[in-house]
Amino acid sequence: MLIGAIVGTFILTFVLGGGTIIPKILFLLLVAAVLTDLLLLFRVKKGLRGERLVAEKLSNGDENEIAIYLESFYSFPVSLRIFDEIPHQFQRRDLEFNLVMEPGSNKVVKYSLRPVKRGVYSFGAVNVLVKTKLNLVARRFKFSNDKEVPVYPSYIQMRKYELLAIHNRLTMSGIKKIRRIGHNQEFELIKEYVSGDDFRTINWKATARKSRLMVNQFQDERSQQVYSLIDKGRVMQMPFAGMSLLDYAINAALVISNIAIKKSDKAGLITFQDKIGNILKAARLNNQMATIQEVLYNQKTAFLETDYSMLYSTVRRTINQRSLLLLFTNFESIHGLHRQLPYLISLNKMHLLIVIFFENTELKSLIENPAENLKEIYYKAIAERFSFEKKLIVKELQKHGIQSILTAPEKLTINTINKYLELKARNLI
Repeated sequence: MLIGAIVGTFILTFVLGGGTIIPKILFLLLVAAVLTDLLLLFRVKKGLRGERLVAEKLSNGDENEIAIYLESFYSFPVSLRIFDEIPHQFQRRDLEFNLVMEPGSNKVVKYSLRPVKRGVYSFGAVNVLVKTKLNLVARRFKFSNDKEVPVYPSYIQMRKYELLAIHNRLTMSGIKKIRRIGHNQEFELIKEYVSGDDFRTINWKATARKSRLMVNQFQDERSQQVYSLIDKGRVMQMPFAGMSLLDYAINAALVISNIAIKKSDKAGLITFQDKIGNILKAARLNNQMATIQEVLYNQKTAFLETDYSMLYSTVRRTINQRSLLLLFTNFESIHGLHRQLPYLISLNKMHLLIVIFFENTELKSLIENPAENLKEIYYKAIAERFSFEKKLIVKELQKHGIQSILTAPEKLTINTINKYLELKARNLI
């Protein structure tokens, strides 16, 4: 803009016939200003230090915080434009930050990224353009060049529910409290009676010895096997909020496996589509959760047709003890269920089977909004039919004694934990 103004002044003086002394002076002043700006920016060899702070792995489906640390070594205020080269999977080209740094100060710029696919994500460099108040020259700094970060199943959710489970605060996060019927079979200890304890648990012999009321305390039965059966077939390809149903199932399987181990049960895993993928025996070993996380991270699928007959034969061959089977799959029609129903009935005879499948939340807006023309009436009728078929699937499973969870994808984890705690409270596993 300044050069354009000087050129305009030269042209104007040429047209009017005046001398060129004024535009020449302006030009020399501009050159002097540019040289001054260059000197201010480049005379400090290391004018700025920066670093991108990112975790060793990111959590799939969650907001992951990224921080850029900056420290200025200039003796005067500078303005910064920051461009971070984030992985191409996010498809964002608008990540820019502007700030002013005082002499010798440091600042941290924070933002968050939500990955929706597992795998390796490659970060580029952090580019920072530094300018003085003259705003004529910009000096570029590059930091944290090229770093690869893997995206794992949602360990953020896993840690969140783990802490709640340890402190018995699951009800505060939407986990419903289940009323216990009867008593668990596993005795834990004798303790002093406090208000609210069941009178039927009073231990009269201990009461006589201590001369005060003592009661028996029972605990949940332990060392029960909980298997997550994850369908990797084409029915799990449908996306919601950018993530496939398969990734929702993988995140939920990670969380429920961790909760089961914290509740002293054993957690295992089977993945399948047209053939069996990974089989991880249920256990409570110290490294079991790390193994489960690695297995889930490495799941790859071509979304082929699922073979339930192979799943049935694999479960029958590898799981000898009665176990809780959490089958993460999806059925869009009652006819799709009927094709697989014989295998589900057979699995339920040997184990306690829970079929977990998904609501089509995209249909809600069609069903809830009033139709204003004939076309919208057709759409609404079809949407209501699909929604009704989901309810029919639940009824059909109940008719054969199979438990089920019909859930929205975003509520999958909470609803699965609810069902697990309910079954433990009812001593069904």
